[in-house]
Amino acid sequence: MAAKVDVGLFDWLDRGSNSTADLYESRLKLIELADKAGFYGYHLAEHHGTPLGMAPSPALFFSALAQRTTQIRFSPMAYLLPLYHPLRLIEEVCMLDHLSQGRVEVGISRGVSPYEIGCYNVDPETTREIFAETLDIYRAGMCNEVLEHSGKHYQFHDVPMEMQPLQRPYPPLWYPSFSEAGAAYAAQHGFNYLCLGPPALVTQLMAHYDTVAAQHVNDPVRFNGHVATPKRGAMRQIFIADTDEAAMAIAKPAYENWYNSITQLWHRHGDSSYDGFFGWDGCFAGETILIGSVSKVRDQIQQLVADSGINYFVGSFAWGSLSLEQSRQSLELFISEIMPELQN
Repeated sequence: MAAKVDVGLFDWLDRGSNSTADLYESRLKLIELADKAGFYGYHLAEHHGTPLGMAPSPALFFSALAQRTTQIRFSPMAYLLPLYHPLRLIEEVCMLDHLSQGRVEVGISRGVSPYEIGCYNVDPETTREIFAETLDIYRAGMCNEVLEHSGKHYQFHDVPMEMQPLQRPYPPLWYPSFSEAGAAYAAQHGFNYLCLGPPALVTQLMAHYDTVAAQHVNDPVRFNGHVATPKRGAMRQIFIADTDEAAMAIAKPAYENWYNSITQLWHRHGDSSYDGFFGWDGCFAGETILIGSVSKVRDQIQQLVADSGINYFVGSFAWGSLSLEQSRQSLELFISEIMPELQN
């Protein structure tokens, strides 16, 4: 491979079969392993009202993570901006930036699930405009000593911004999306970009990102203009074992547990919109989940990188009913057998 590819860790803190306290500790141990192995970043999904939502406040989990690691950077993937008061968001990000000695990054989204947004009594029809206004306030608050803003949803006058970030002008921003419109928006503002989908879709979205980014590279109002080389990455759920058969025997039932979690709130509302998107057959065939021996998974990752031109590969190694030991063994095989080739 011609270009260096950084490696990241993606996570849902889905309930699984253990206590929530054990869940937190097991994840922190995995992140410690990734930290020592030289992973660039750890990315935590934010969910509400589902078994995936055992970290509904990513900032709280990151406070613990910052004390247990020394190198790995971390970000929500993503903060659901319509659910956050902008001033509180600014203050908490600044705190995390200092607690971690400048290792925090910030993923942002308006949210995919109307049912999760509804848990907070927010009208899904308003999320786009609230997202945009919150992001404007976020930048203004990070970059000025006094916050002034008059908008449709928020008004601030003469608010002293005593909390300032360690990273200037503010921590790098991420935008996750698996749509062409989302890729274009990320590229326009120079956001670090993370997508999900089959290799052909990833390749298409990365090409679109590059095209749009080239058109806006000199725009003075880009939100992430202070990041010279944005990360353009793809995420995969992974389980590696000694053989394809051994990996499949463990991973398929674990995935079923995860699938039930991610679709539970949709099903509670009689909505099966995402059943096909997250179903085992389509995801396995479409290589959004990589299950098998080291050689099989290595080949799939190498092909994805070569075809799509991504400079960031993100793996999720703990999901569903996988135990800490199963996730650890899979991650260790990735670290020793696959990661060196990606990074060199």
